[in-house]
Amino acid sequence: MPVNEPITTALSAIRDNLQNCILGKSFEIELLLTTLLAGGHVLIEDVPGTGKTQLIKALSKSINGEYRRIQCNPDILPSDITGVSVFHPHEERFVFRPGPVMTNILLVDEINRATTKTQSALLEVMEERSVTADGVTYDLPHPFMLCATQNPIDFEGTYHLPEAQLDRFMMKIQIGYPDAETEKNMLYSHQQGQPVDQLRPVTTMEEIGQMQQQIRDVHASEIVTDYLLEIVRRSREHADVLLGASPRASIAFLTAVKAFAFLQGRDFVLPDDIKILAPYVLGHRILLRPESRLGNMNGNQVLFQILRQIQVPVAVGR
Repeated sequence: MPVNEPITTALSAIRDNLQNCILGKSFEIELLLTTLLAGGHVLIEDVPGTGKTQLIKALSKSINGEYRRIQCNPDILPSDITGVSVFHPHEERFVFRPGPVMTNILLVDEINRATTKTQSALLEVMEERSVTADGVTYDLPHPFMLCATQNPIDFEGTYHLPEAQLDRFMMKIQIGYPDAETEKNMLYSHQQGQPVDQLRPVTTMEEIGQMQQQIRDVHASEIVTDYLLEIVRRSREHADVLLGASPRASIAFLTAVKAFAFLQGRDFVLPDDIKILAPYVLGHRILLRPESRLGNMNGNQVLFQILRQIQVPVAVGR
């Protein structure tokens, strides 16, 4: 059955909130909402000042979620993120003080400025939705979404994100510069202050959690699922690829296209959903051979070649 009216109204209100803060980026907003409803994490890679932080703040305000921000640098420790046990003298025992990770929306700003040891503290957070301290595991709030940013042109004092961590990001997106007319409107809109400061919640985290549950009921026919798997499989066999998309990527891909269809008001997946999302879900998971990188190839170019080679299914019956 199609998406009901209350959910459609809530999603439309979230879109309006975000589009009032980040002008001219409706598709990027759609990708962010897709990741949220799919229960995934997002990596936003772009130059400074394009609105990455503002977009995440606007999202957390719109859904009335608890929001925390971590500014990464080489001095930050894993315990600064996950929390630490401190000795309580009156109770004569150690008490766990949770870190900023205990939230609904966690923004990890400039994640590539944190050391690899600190980045590894996020692996359990992203996959297991929990943190372990002194042998005790603590569950994160639900829903939980990690949003990380990184600057693609600043390499001094940065640490490369390992493939195992990149694989845990459902999507990697870029916001990009606005066009001339949009930037002009942006100048006017910021004269009265930051638009994000004027936002009001339009839904709740409980409703977001319910939407995430409904994503599971979105139908993906066998022929559509086979099309998705063929793209993933060929990413592992391509001549320019050293390491292709993992089985975790296949699961994330299917969940993402279901969420994308849900956002379009459908309860079934189309092949076009797969073609649209493939670069954002799989591009950052593809590791190219050194000689291919020297030839200025990238993961998305490989995916476009693969998509051109595979016949798109026509019948997508239930």
